[in-house]
Amino acid sequence: MRIYATFVYLFLYIPIGVIAVFSFNSGRNASDFAGFSVKWYGKALANPFIMDALKTSLTVALLSALFASVFGAMAAVALQGIRGPVRTAFDAVINVAVMIPGIVIGIATLIGLVTIFEQLNPLLDAIWPFASAAPRLQMGKTSLVGAHTMFLMALCIIIVRARLAGMDRSLTEASSDLYATPFGTFRQVTLPQIFPAIAAGFLLSFTFSFDDFIIAFFVAGSETTLPIYVFSSIRRGVTPEINAIGTMVLGASLFILLIAQTLLRRGSRKVK
Repeated sequence: MRIYATFVYLFLYIPIGVIAVFSFNSGRNASDFAGFSVKWYGKALANPFIMDALKTSLTVALLSALFASVFGAMAAVALQGIRGPVRTAFDAVINVAVMIPGIVIGIATLIGLVTIFEQLNPLLDAIWPFASAAPRLQMGKTSLVGAHTMFLMALCIIIVRARLAGMDRSLTEASSDLYATPFGTFRQVTLPQIFPAIAAGFLLSFTFSFDDFIIAFFVAGSETTLPIYVFSSIRRGVTPEINAIGTMVLGASLFILLIAQTLLRRGSRKVK
C-alpha cells in the first residue's frame, strides 16, 4: 500500500513540480529549459489583462466566500436543532450538492439564470419609471457570485456542523439556565466555539471560488476570471508566463489551505 500510495502521489505532484520549475525558464519555450530567470513573473504581473482577470477573481472569491460562510453558518446552526425525516432530507440535499460535478452545476445554473432573466427583464421594462432604458439582468459578476455561493454553502455547512457536533452541550444549557436569551447564548457561547470553523470555511470557499473554472465558464458572461484567462491562453500554447501564473496561484492556494487547516485543528483542541 505504501508503494501504491507513493506512485499515486508522484503521478499527481510531479507535473505540478514541472510547471513550477519551468516557470523560472529564461527562454520562451515552456518545454525547453534555457536557464534560470524570474522575468516571466514580472511580465505576468505587468500584464493588464492578467491583472484585470485577477481583480475579477479576487472580487468574486471574496464575496462568494463571505456569503457562503455567513449563510452556511446560519444554516448549520438552524439544522442542528432539527430532528427526524426533515433533517435527513436536508442532509441528503447538502451531501448531494457537494458530490454533483461542477459541469452539472454550471449548466443548471446557466439554464436557471437565463430563464429568470427572460422573465424579469420584460417586467423591468414595463415598470421602469424613468425615461432612460431599464437596467438589464445579465450574466456577469453577480451571476458568478450567486453560482459560487450556492455550491460553496454546502461545504461551509458541513464544516460548521462538524464543529457543532463536537461542542459541549452543557455550556449552552448552562447559558439558558442563567436566563440568557437565545441570541445571547449564540453570541457569547456558540459563536466563539464555531468561529474557527467559520473562518476555515471562508478560506476554503475563497480558494475553491478563486480556482473555479467550470462553473465560471458557464455563468461569467463577458467577465473574465483568472482561470478563464489561463484556459484561453493555453489554447494558443503553453508559455513560461502561464507556468508562472499557475505557480503563483498554487502557492497562494496552498498557503490559504494551510491556514484553514491550522484554524480547524486549533479550534478542535479548544472544543476538547
